[in-house]
Amino acid sequence: MSALAVSQVLSWIVIAGLVILVAALARQIGLLHERIAPVGALMTDTGPEVGQTLPRFEMRTLDDAPAIVGGRAQEPLRLLLFVAADCPICKRVIPLARRVADAEGVALTLVGDGATAPLLAMRARLGLEPVHFVHGPEIGLALRIGKLPYAVLVDGDAVIRGKGLVNSREHLESLLVANETGHDSVQSYLRERERSDAAD
Repeated sequence: MSALAVSQVLSWIVIAGLVILVAALARQIGLLHERIAPVGALMTDTGPEVGQTLPRFEMRTLDDAPAIVGGRAQEPLRLLLFVAADCPICKRVIPLARRVADAEGVALTLVGDGATAPLLAMRARLGLEPVHFVHGPEIGLALRIGKLPYAVLVDGDAVIRGKGLVNSREHLESLLVANETGHDSVQSYLRERERSDAAD
């Protein structure tokens, strides 16, 4: 009986120690979470800058129908997502972009380049038939896009409101946040906030 009592006491001491350890770890994780800044889409230094107007492009859809990208539009915001059939990250980002666009009320256009057949196969495999999908190199060349997947957010006047490489939902949402705050990117917003805090 005495051995059983001792083991019970030791068990409760170990459990109490574990509770204290978990509480301390949770506090440290909370502090780290506050210190780590959100990471936005990675902007490149090439192509038109945020605030410039996207030219009007006469393009074709994957079904060979005429499509206009750029110029004045009825929707307030449109997300252009540049993808390729042989890009594994693109296949993961496209469903995320659809969910973000639906949740935020943003029109989505997928822009593909290269052979049509692989893009048609990707569209069928991912169930993208309802999504506006244009095909051709014109916009990518004009925006000097070299890596994929790349997203460009434009408003109803075809003004570029955000752009950058994207590989997560957070990257996509950062373009919308940058548009709402009036900054080129989340990073520029954070830099200005740090300067403001330092001045205070």
